[in-house]
Amino acid sequence: MIIRAFSVFEGIVYHCGLVDGANPCRPTLEVDAVIRAGDADAGPLLLPLADYAALAGGVEAVRPCIDRFRAAGRLVDHLGVAHLAFPFWTPVSLEGP
Repeated sequence: MIIRAFSVFEGIVYHCGLVDGANPCRPTLEVDAVIRAGDADAGPLLLPLADYAALAGGVEAVRPCIDRFRAAGRLVDHLGVAHLAFPFWTPVSLEGP
């Protein structure tokens, strides 16, 4: 599964879209957004778990993946909301605005 982030602020993915829905238990993140100091340098990028589930096809589609993410330490709580952490991500464009 490939998810493309369009806006990131202080480590949180706010807007994203699905590029490829295959293999929802192996999500990768591409970032096509302006990244400023403080947006991606303080740890992994976080995608709300609800957004991930919606992109992957719903709760039933991701249910088998959740335990794997939890065991790998990729499920984190941020301000009371569950997020999927992406410690590694791929920039789509390295050119600035």
